[in-house]
Amino acid sequence: MTNQGSSWGGSSEWSETGALQKSPQVDDWLAIRPDGKVLAFSGRVELGTGVRTALAQIVAEELDVPFERVQMTMGDTALTPDEGYTAGSMTIQYGGFALRHACAEARRVLLEKASDTLDASPEELVVRQGIISVRDDPARAISYADLMGGKRFERKITLKAPLKRPEEYTIVGQPLRRTDLPGKITGTPSFIQDFRLPGMLHARVVRPPSPRARIAELDSSLVQEAQMVRLGDFVGVVASREEQAVRAAKQVRIRWNETAHLPPMEDLFEELRGQPATEEIVEERGDVQAALARAAQRWSATYYQPFQAHASLGPSCAVASFHDDQVEVWCNSRGVYPLRRALADLLKLPVSKVRVTHIEGAGSYGQNGTDDAAADAAVLSRAVGQPVRVQWSREDEFTWEPYAPAMIMEIHAGLSRKGKVVAWDYHAWSPTHVVGGQAGIFLLAGQLISGKAPPPIPFFFGGARNAPTNYSFRHQRVTMHWISNSILRASSFRSLGGSPNTFANESFMDELAAAAHTDPLEFRLRHLKDPRGREVLETAARQARWDTALGPGEGQGIAYAQYENEEAYVATVARVEVDPATGRVLAKRLVVAHDCGLVINPDGLRNQIEGNAIQSTSRALKEQVTFDQQHITSIDWETYPTLKFTEVPEVEVVLLNRPDEPALGAGEPASITTAAALSNAIFNATGGRVRQIPFTPERVRAAIEAGLRGNSQGRDS
Repeated sequence: MTNQGSSWGGSSEWSETGALQKSPQVDDWLAIRPDGKVLAFSGRVELGTGVRTALAQIVAEELDVPFERVQMTMGDTALTPDEGYTAGSMTIQYGGFALRHACAEARRVLLEKASDTLDASPEELVVRQGIISVRDDPARAISYADLMGGKRFERKITLKAPLKRPEEYTIVGQPLRRTDLPGKITGTPSFIQDFRLPGMLHARVVRPPSPRARIAELDSSLVQEAQMVRLGDFVGVVASREEQAVRAAKQVRIRWNETAHLPPMEDLFEELRGQPATEEIVEERGDVQAALARAAQRWSATYYQPFQAHASLGPSCAVASFHDDQVEVWCNSRGVYPLRRALADLLKLPVSKVRVTHIEGAGSYGQNGTDDAAADAAVLSRAVGQPVRVQWSREDEFTWEPYAPAMIMEIHAGLSRKGKVVAWDYHAWSPTHVVGGQAGIFLLAGQLISGKAPPPIPFFFGGARNAPTNYSFRHQRVTMHWISNSILRASSFRSLGGSPNTFANESFMDELAAAAHTDPLEFRLRHLKDPRGREVLETAARQARWDTALGPGEGQGIAYAQYENEEAYVATVARVEVDPATGRVLAKRLVVAHDCGLVINPDGLRNQIEGNAIQSTSRALKEQVTFDQQHITSIDWETYPTLKFTEVPEVEVVLLNRPDEPALGAGEPASITTAAALSNAIFNATGGRVRQIPFTPERVRAAIEAGLRGNSQGRDS
């Protein structure tokens, strides 16, 4: 057995999670029932990433119980630890770390108790399938259930209990079937959209036509099948049946005062760049200006990321029940504890009077509208005194969810005569990637009820993710220009700034490789020292048959990154087919090499990587929020198109399992390299360089024409 310094990392996770400090007792994380079932409690939640299964594998492995005997309870403010948000690909890395140490401590308690009962030292005992027996006398045995069933452990987690060695694993590392999938596949109620309570009413919120609109006049005389609730500019209708609520919402007549407050969409990036900004040097080494001045060649390019929607397949939904001056809420929030505090503030209740329970939703990649739907339901339930279900419409979702922020990335670099990067100067313009704090004013209902806009975000977060590279540039500077006004409501989306920054960094690496007349793979390897990074690059290229001749109109591109510069390693090779006449791009194949250390469930991990690859392909080729000077105009699947089933590329995943390395998160890393790989493949196919997402046919065609004119490269004048 080993101590905490095993393949799961050492004591750094203690300070980084904070969860074990808030919930230091084994009983905060585990319970053993009289029937032998193991109840495990996690403040993390299942967002479709398969972590319910993976965490159960961790518990079963460390306790030596059958996987089927573990029952996970996740994201319930009345039962589970406060682990903040399920975000940043940290569930396995940190949530799994906490559970693993809780299980190790519990196992030590069980062995101590069995030692007394069986009259044998702990060293003489073995554990199999939740049964502790004497090694040389197997008949002397006792089960976990007989030792602890229904009792509390009453033991603090010390981080010193022995952990199993990776070579002893029989459950971790196995491709067990995900426990959340059977119900989804067979149509059993699985999502918050399916959730019902006895006596529950159905509601719709009558949304303003634009974010700054205010009610000038309201007429509810046509509403007959529903009860109308008005609190300031917040208007909802509550009815016995859902179709009645839908009709009633259309029957409310409101004249709104609106103001034009948005720039023309074609001026978005100019407007962003013109906003007041706070400058932050994220990384600086060497003397960038001097190195640029000495460079044999200097190159510059600017890349653009639009606002993008989460586009969850199921629009946001929540159920609330207000009774006895307290409220229970069921929703798909990724942060049940932060939401609990925001709801308590909104409703002016003690936090102890608010319970939030997570139920999975049909789509979630950051903060979509689910917290706002929860606030809608809580406000309406208190108003009518019965449980209320609020279901957003597709138009509600596209119009009112917080979007992935728009960003601008500008890079200047210098090359030596031998084709090596001698200077790298990176600038990014970004708003913060969070919607706000844990207060009611940051929820839409709070803003409509109060008639106030939320205060400025007091900190900047997320936009600098993966802005620095992991290449060995001697002179490198990374500067963030933090924009206070996002223009549109924005918040966290899968990988935060990781995707746009990697798109820029890895596209520019390709541009420099072309300028140096060097193969893009060789150019990256020339500047990369990390052996794990080199291996994922070489593995992806080998699996994609990098040197294979391509057909007419085909192109191949590569991109590499280490998530957050210190987490999982990913390299993606994309193969595309481009119609030069129309500019239409078809992503044919993506090969993803992925190293996230110790693999818990290879099948679940492949699911995650494939989903990342497909979603990020859609974002690169299709997706952008559109607007006029008053309204969001991308309000449905026609005006906000996503990748069709017929356009989904073949995805091949190569896992580099490293049992002796810490288990790193995999919910987001594979999403950040796709756009650059596709852009680089388009250049390989056509000679045209596309620097703005999405890669629409019009933009690709324009890039091809610019390439034909010899303007596709970013040489400084």
